[in-house]
Amino acid sequence: MDNPAIDMRHLDAIADADPYPYWYDDADEPDSNPTLVRTESCDLCIVGGGYTGLWTAIIAKERDPSRDVILIDAHEVGSAASGRNGGFMDSSLTHGVANAQQRFPNEVNVLEELGLQNLNEIESAIRRYNIDCDYERTGAIDVATSSHPASYLAELRDDYQQLRSLGQSVEWLDQETLRSQVHSPTYSGGLWRKDRAALVDPARLAWGLKTAAESLGVRIYEDSKATSIEKDGVGVLVDTPLGRVRAGKVALGTNAFKPLLKRLGHYIAPVYDYCLVTEPLTPAQLASIGWENRQGISDIPNQFHYYRLTADNRILWGGYDAMYYFRGKMNTELESRPESWALLSQHFFQTFPQLEGVRFSHAWGGAIDTCTRFSVFWGRAMGGRVAYALGYTGLGTASTRFGAEVMLDLLDGRRSKATSTKFVQDKPLPFPPEPFRFVGIQTTRWSLDREDKTGKRNIWLKSLDRLGLGFDT
Repeated sequence: MDNPAIDMRHLDAIADADPYPYWYDDADEPDSNPTLVRTESCDLCIVGGGYTGLWTAIIAKERDPSRDVILIDAHEVGSAASGRNGGFMDSSLTHGVANAQQRFPNEVNVLEELGLQNLNEIESAIRRYNIDCDYERTGAIDVATSSHPASYLAELRDDYQQLRSLGQSVEWLDQETLRSQVHSPTYSGGLWRKDRAALVDPARLAWGLKTAAESLGVRIYEDSKATSIEKDGVGVLVDTPLGRVRAGKVALGTNAFKPLLKRLGHYIAPVYDYCLVTEPLTPAQLASIGWENRQGISDIPNQFHYYRLTADNRILWGGYDAMYYFRGKMNTELESRPESWALLSQHFFQTFPQLEGVRFSHAWGGAIDTCTRFSVFWGRAMGGRVAYALGYTGLGTASTRFGAEVMLDLLDGRRSKATSTKFVQDKPLPFPPEPFRFVGIQTTRWSLDREDKTGKRNIWLKSLDRLGLGFDT
């Protein structure tokens, strides 16, 4: 998307935005759990209270109600990426069919099947545990715009043909049809994946999963950061500042945070993503954009936007900038980046000029855990007593449940269709050490931006493609 000088009106639109996740505003957040202050013992200790950890706890108890499970989190359950993302649930486990085709060409069919099964299981759990999270299975539209190179629209058509060949419910939307569905003068074509995506309030989902886990007997401790992990006889010892957990097995779901297993730091990089939410649209404003089917939408360049309607008819608008800070720096100050919000505001009004005058009520950011294959990966440590699932790259709202299920399979020695795949068995290539990591990521960002403008991959991107590091979603 073009980036002319930012219009002052678009800066005014973010001037009064609350730098706080919209999902937390006026929400009925559950009561806090106690801090771990003594030594506790259990069969399974889960480190991390985001979606991965919560799903692990629930599935573990569903499989074996007698299993004693403890979950610990450094802050509050759902306070990191799981409670502040865009709320897009996608059935893809691989960050898109093109990425699956590039990396696991012989497993595309089975991975798409497993992904749909996973999304169906999430929907079933939301109903079973009566989780009030504004779940809407509206599907998703991938759009090409007039500012994108023509080759991008051709690639989207290729995705459409491949998904059709896999028997999926997809519809090609030409320019006229797409613009009749969602009224933007920028659209040139799109792919509507009808039954393979849903929308959700991410914070309420996390809190609902917490309540479900506790109803099954999971013990949850908050403000209890895991500081170290080591073998302990036939089990594992997890230390926290004021207590410790002796566990038979440990599941790690720490997302972008510094991993307890030092070697995992070579495989993941924390990248900050930013988004905005508008004030509620009036009936006239809503009518001006159509969008009656309420699909989630994302555009298709390397630097992409994602956007959706909320339950109270606001528009959440995010993406484009993905910021990596030297040495993987993470802190709350990095969740605020006014220059990214200003750019997002500009892009919003380019897409929906009829909404000129709408203001943004919330603006925030958060870290996601990316890896070089742009999708979750797994592994075991300490003689199989410890397992981990990491690297979701921003697609974790749905795939974390699959990540948790596979992690438990690995811990329990359970063979499944999933564990027999190379997708589960293989790991991504590691990132280089600093300062090469920082330089490489910045060079890649510059090159991807250039490709979005010209449609051509430069020598750097072609080299990454040959190494299996190319981004193709």
